[in-house]
Amino acid sequence: MENLRSKINDVAKRRGFYWNSYDIYGGLGGFYDYGPLGSLMKKNIVDLWLKEFVYHDGLILVDTPIIGPEIVYRASGHLDKFTDYMVRCKSCGHAFRVDELIDKYVETPDALSPDEIERIIETYNIKCPDCGGELGHVEEFHLMFSTNIDLGKKGFLRPETAQGIFVNFSNLYRINREKLPMGVAQIGRAFRNEISPRQGMLRLREFNMAEIELFVDPESGYKWREIPERMLHALRNDGRDIKISSVEACKNEVINCYISYYMARIIDFLQKLGIDTERVRFREHHPEELAHYSTETWDCEVLLSKGWMEVIGISYRGAYDLSHHMDYSGQDTRAFRRYQDERKIKIERIVPRMEILGPKFKANAQKIAKKLEEMEMEGDKRPLEIEVEGKKYRIPPDAYDLVVEEVKVSGERFIPHVVEPSFGIDRLFYAILEHSYYEREDSKYKVLRFNPIIAPVKAGVFPLMSKDGLDVLAKQVLSFLREKGVNAYYDESGSIGRRYARADEIGTPFCVTVDYQTKEDSTVTVRERDSTEQVRVKISHLVEFIRNIIEEKRGFKDVP
Repeated sequence: MENLRSKINDVAKRRGFYWNSYDIYGGLGGFYDYGPLGSLMKKNIVDLWLKEFVYHDGLILVDTPIIGPEIVYRASGHLDKFTDYMVRCKSCGHAFRVDELIDKYVETPDALSPDEIERIIETYNIKCPDCGGELGHVEEFHLMFSTNIDLGKKGFLRPETAQGIFVNFSNLYRINREKLPMGVAQIGRAFRNEISPRQGMLRLREFNMAEIELFVDPESGYKWREIPERMLHALRNDGRDIKISSVEACKNEVINCYISYYMARIIDFLQKLGIDTERVRFREHHPEELAHYSTETWDCEVLLSKGWMEVIGISYRGAYDLSHHMDYSGQDTRAFRRYQDERKIKIERIVPRMEILGPKFKANAQKIAKKLEEMEMEGDKRPLEIEVEGKKYRIPPDAYDLVVEEVKVSGERFIPHVVEPSFGIDRLFYAILEHSYYEREDSKYKVLRFNPIIAPVKAGVFPLMSKDGLDVLAKQVLSFLREKGVNAYYDESGSIGRRYARADEIGTPFCVTVDYQTKEDSTVTVRERDSTEQVRVKISHLVEFIRNIIEEKRGFKDVP
């Protein structure tokens, strides 16, 4: 398996998929550059994601800054809770993530406390992987990169794209004509200061994400799209390893219906990416390993040479994010649930007494008063405890009055819940490489079996000979393809067999050869990468032929 990773990395660097950033200075852990082919392939993955999840479901697309002020991440909980456990070697000083050190000995390392981790290290006599030295005590390590904004105002590079969506909920809800469910998507860079990343493209400090925040009414039941019927391989957090239909999982409440929907759609998406879905499973998080914002999380994991690796996470975030941003910002992040018939209700409304709040709370009095006005009250007057911008205040009974009113209401305001599918583009990129790689039995030539829609280059154009005008014709064919939007390249170097081999190694699905028959009837030979079968196609039909195969409208043998 280590050999497979070495072969992938060799092809990736040599042919221009990716390599270590700042390589001429010795590299920098957790940072990689996408080369010419890698950049194109990453774009193809993102384009397919947009097509499958954003355009298909009619989602709203946004693009928000990668840097946010401290208050945003205090409200989101990342400032206090976004940490990993690490240990340092007492001899060489190298640092290690503890979950990677102990995952051979326990199934859920993320669910353990520091004391439990230290007992495991002692029980199994785990030493430093680099020098064999003794490991120190377990430490907490914060994963966000900090920076300064303006004149010393503290900020952070976002660890996820989600918060840029949550802080814009009110604007987006209005733009969506106050309708739920409402899906909002964002694609972009995120940053996590990983502890000594050693897993190449699978553990990056700067990485690409594609996230969806689906805002739903928790009392309305499942009201999204029809759930496609797909068989799911699910590993429950109680240890049960089951196969279940996505429809049955929703119907029998085995898996949240919104999550079931995205699991089924993810299976289709992975197939189109070229990932072997027989090596895909969904693993349910144990309660102890849930993120601070989540009440239910499933990881979509792909079996790679490294083992099972998370590439997509689906979380039910509940009302955590919107409620916290409402508390910290003082802005209303609620939606409106309309009743079928207008109702009369009696309400106890809190009327703040500013003559008491003002002297007592000074600069914070107005914020506290606004918070009190938003509260619903039942029962007699009593001391109240409220939270404003993360700070708790005790409000005495004489600081407010209660007024009972009978009002007609057409609905009620509530905080929507959030379902979040989060896609790791870089991990998907690498998983495609591993699942696509093979070597021909006869020649041992390396091949990347990319689906045509994902392949960075769709066609190679070769003259059979670089003379007799065949090279001129081939370059005309190349120009024709490029003008029509088909990404293609030209190669006249070496034998035709070597040119095929070079094309196969970068995953090019079609090779177009211009030969002497081309001069007679304007047809070219088109070779399919994996079967190595060949057909003759008129140049005038070549673009249509290639596009129809890419879009799965036609098979290779269906020559127009």
